[in-house]
Amino acid sequence: MTSTATSTRTADVVTGSIGDILDRATRMAPLHDFPCVDDLLARFDAIAVAHPGRVTRRRIGTSRAGDPIHDYAVGTGSAHILVYAGVHPNEPIGFHTIERLAEDLTADDALLAAVDATWHLIPCIDPDGTRLNEGWFGAPSSRSHYARNFYRPAPQEQVEWSFPLSYKKAYFDRSMPETQALMRLIDETRPALLVGLHNAELGGVYYYLGRDIAGAVADLHAIPEALGLPLDAGEPESADLTALAPAVFLAPLATEHYDYLESLGLDPVAEVGGGGSADYARRYGSVTFVAELPYWTHPDAFDTRPGGTDYAAVLRKKAAGLGDLSRVLQHALSSALPHLVLDSPFLRASRAFIPMMAGVGDAEARRAELPESSRMATTAEVFTNEDTVRCFRLRFGGMLLRAIDAEVNAGVAPAELRLIGTELARVYDGWIAESESVPGITVLPIEKLVGVQYASTLAVAARLLAEDAS
Repeated sequence: MTSTATSTRTADVVTGSIGDILDRATRMAPLHDFPCVDDLLARFDAIAVAHPGRVTRRRIGTSRAGDPIHDYAVGTGSAHILVYAGVHPNEPIGFHTIERLAEDLTADDALLAAVDATWHLIPCIDPDGTRLNEGWFGAPSSRSHYARNFYRPAPQEQVEWSFPLSYKKAYFDRSMPETQALMRLIDETRPALLVGLHNAELGGVYYYLGRDIAGAVADLHAIPEALGLPLDAGEPESADLTALAPAVFLAPLATEHYDYLESLGLDPVAEVGGGGSADYARRYGSVTFVAELPYWTHPDAFDTRPGGTDYAAVLRKKAAGLGDLSRVLQHALSSALPHLVLDSPFLRASRAFIPMMAGVGDAEARRAELPESSRMATTAEVFTNEDTVRCFRLRFGGMLLRAIDAEVNAGVAPAELRLIGTELARVYDGWIAESESVPGITVLPIEKLVGVQYASTLAVAARLLAEDAS
C-alpha cells in the first residue's frame, strides 16, 4: 500500500484524458531505425553515469554467449514495476520505449513522484537473439528486408516462454540463463506490474492485461487514438484469448492454452513447452501488461464490416496454407539435414517451428468445424488470417535459408546442400513477391508506436498504483 499523498499524485496523472502522459507521448521526435545491442547498452550506461544518485545499475545475469544482463533501478517507491525489452529479439520497438522511460524517470522529478514506485528497467533481456536481427534494424520499413534478416528463437529458447512449467502432461525445467535472471528479479521484487515490451508485425494496436483495472481500458483505447493509430480488429493471436474490450485481452497463460488445445482433441505437448512470464509471476499477484504494436498496417486489418465469405471457409483456407507451408519447408529441411553440420540458432528454430505449422493448421481446421465458426467473417478477419500465412512463410522460410546460408558462408556446405538452398530460395522469392504485391500496406511511424507503448505503460502503472492505494 502507498501513502494517501502518493495516491493523490498518482490519480492526478490518470485523471480525465491522461493529458500529461499523452503530451509526453506525442512530443517524441521522429525515429527511423532501431538501436543495436551495444548502442542501447551504452546509452543506458550513460544515463546511469549522468544520474548516479537516481539510478542503481546491478548485474542480474549472463546471456548464453556471455553478455552481462543488468537491471537499472530508478525510484524508491514501495511498489516495484519491472519493465524489460528484447523479450522476442525480432521486436525492438521496446528498445526506444525503455530508453525513453529511463530518460524521463531519471530526469523528471514530477513524473517519478506521480508514478511512485521502484522501476526496474532491463534494456535487453536477450542480447544474443537480438544480435541476429540487427541486419534489418537500420532499414525497418521494408517487410522483405525484415524477413530476409529475421530471427526468432525456438520456443524453448525464448525468454518469454521458457519459464518452468508442470501441468498435466507438460513439463519443462530447462530455463535459459536469461530467463533465470528474470525469474530471480521477479522473486526478489515481487512486482506489482510486469511489463514485457513486445510488438507485432502487421495490423493495429492491441494489448494484454493480467486483469481488469479500473480506468485502464479507457486509457488504452484513448492513447492510440490520440496518436492516430488504429486498434486491431482482426484475428487474435490465439483463438482461446479472452477479450476485456476491443483489442484488449487477458494476458494468456500456458496452462490455459494447454486446456484449449486439449479441448480440440490435439496433443498440447506438441505446442506447449515452457511456461510464460505471466504463469510465473502470478504466484506474487503481479499484473502482467503487454502493448503490441505493428510495424505495418492495412485498412482491412481494422475493418469490421462483412467480408463476403464464411468464417469457417477463412479458417479452412488458412489451415490449408499452413499445411502447405509445413510440407514445403519440411521437405527442404529433411533434405538438408544430412548435410547440415552447424548447430545454428536458425537450424534449431527451423526444427521447432516447421512441424509446428502443421499443428497450428490442424487446430484451425478443427476450429472451422465448430458451430460458432458458421457465420460471416469480417473484412479484418479475412485479411489477417490470410496475412498470417504470408507472415509465417516469410519468417520460417527465411530462417531455414539462414540456416543453410550459415553453412555456405562457413565454407562447409556440399554441393547437395547448395542446390537445396537454391531451390528453397526460388520458392522463397515467390513468397516475397506475393507479399510485396499486396496493395495498401503502409509503414507506421516508429515514434508513434513508441509513444503508444510508453504512454500505455505509464497509464497502466498509474492506474494500478491508484487502485492499490484506494
